[in-house]
Amino acid sequence: MDNKGNVTLEIGVIIIILLMVMGIVLSLNEISTEKIVSQSENEHIQTLLEESVVNLINNPGTPPNWEVNKKGTPGLAIVNEEGQVIPNSVSYAKLLAMGSDYNKFVTKTLFNSKIKTSIELIPKESSISSVKIGNDESSNNIHSVNRMVKCDFFKKYVLKDFQNDGKCNRNHDQNSHSCDYFKVFKGNLRAFDYYLLIDEDEKYDLNYFMGSTRLVKDKSWEPVRYDEIYLNNKIEFYDDTSAIIFIHFDKPNAKAVLVQLPKRFDENNINYDYFRTNDCEFILKAWY
Repeated sequence: MDNKGNVTLEIGVIIIILLMVMGIVLSLNEISTEKIVSQSENEHIQTLLEESVVNLINNPGTPPNWEVNKKGTPGLAIVNEEGQVIPNSVSYAKLLAMGSDYNKFVTKTLFNSKIKTSIELIPKESSISSVKIGNDESSNNIHSVNRMVKCDFFKKYVLKDFQNDGKCNRNHDQNSHSCDYFKVFKGNLRAFDYYLLIDEDEKYDLNYFMGSTRLVKDKSWEPVRYDEIYLNNKIEFYDDTSAIIFIHFDKPNAKAVLVQLPKRFDENNINYDYFRTNDCEFILKAWY
């Protein structure tokens, strides 16, 4: 082979090497671009989730009572009896309403059907189970935002919380007793069941008795041996259509609540923890 042939061969080898280098550079550039795009998308999703969580747990939704009519923009924050929004809170009733049509309220309304999500509420230091709504997780690349919130579960059915100061008709010192009262009509007993619900750790340390404005002499104190006490058969009307019933505990700030439950209320949920304010972990997850 003459010099001319050698030069041609060398040029060919150089061209091949250059093409290989260019291919590697283009491939690396494409990978780098994909990583940048992927990182940007991940950051966008994470920001979107964080903003959504802040809005959900601080906003009660619009219009008011959207969870009843199942129309409007959802929010989960609790509104107290004075009409004030409790920040960083989750209403159990609103969470269930959101879960009843998750695709409508969350997938479409909040995220424009661009991502799949799920929401979980996990009670802390409580005997009750977590609640999860939304899609089943179907990806390894899951984004998540966690917040600690106050959650109310069935607190709307509470008539009296004995950890709050109440009124007493027997001059009991509230430094050593917990007392309060409620009014009940005979017709109420056809529609509702009344219970005293006691914290599991409290029940053997408490005594109680029920009385009314018509009762002259105190009844005997009874030991609390169960964490739920059915009251319908203990209410005395004295032939009147209504009665004012007082309940007394021999301990201050008793961990007990008086609840008024609609008939056919799920017996599995008749538990003190469901009717107090809980500390819960709120988790929003998202994926493509």
